[in-house]
Amino acid sequence: MPNAPKRLPRVDGETIAYHHTTGKTPGIVFCGGFMSDMGGTKALALEAHCRETGRAFLRFDYLGHGESSGSFADKGCISRWTEDAAAVITAVTEGPQVLVGSSMGGWVMLKLALALPDRVAGLVGIAPAPDFTTWMWEEMGPDNQATIMAEGLIRVPSEYDPEGYVITRRLIEDGRANHLLDDGPLNIDVPVRLLHGMADPDVPWQHSLRIAEKLVSNDVRVHFVKAGDHRLSEPGDLALLCTTVEELVTTIGT
Repeated sequence: MPNAPKRLPRVDGETIAYHHTTGKTPGIVFCGGFMSDMGGTKALALEAHCRETGRAFLRFDYLGHGESSGSFADKGCISRWTEDAAAVITAVTEGPQVLVGSSMGGWVMLKLALALPDRVAGLVGIAPAPDFTTWMWEEMGPDNQATIMAEGLIRVPSEYDPEGYVITRRLIEDGRANHLLDDGPLNIDVPVRLLHGMADPDVPWQHSLRIAEKLVSNDVRVHFVKAGDHRLSEPGDLALLCTTVEELVTTIGT
């Protein structure tokens, strides 16, 4: 099957599905959002752009997402998804990489930049959502909080999935352990570009400003799209994303 993903085995028997296009460096790595997958509009738009420009590109599914194996409810959490992302990047790519993180992928992106400083050359966040489990927990209310603590999970409504999302106690507790914005600066000193829709109903646009303030890098730019929603997947948004990535890799060089 020409479109079948390759698979990276993990030590616990799970496999991470990915597609990798070879090309020049810095390569581009797309980190998707919560309950999203590597077949989304932004990932495919970036892949097409990288093919046109001859640049290496990697997209993958987190454990319990898309075509990767594993149970989201049993194992899914920020720590695990970051570990799997780091494993794919280390095993598949060569040289410096620019990470593009969408929503939750922005959290994973920042964690990877801290874990792999010798491999990460730049970051592009799309409505980045580090620490989002904090406000997810707060918005549940006391009854749902009691249920998730007692039973280990609940299902919450989502406009992105008619069946709703499963939220686990593991996700909430692991999220607290991986908070990035509570304390001191983020020791990430690479060029960073943040794109955020000001009509985003899920992640307030002010969150990108907070991230920008926390980064030690001085090469940080935030681009707001006044009418943009959370996904930023309209044609103009995709063009902005590709232009931003191209500008960044040009700044970094080869």
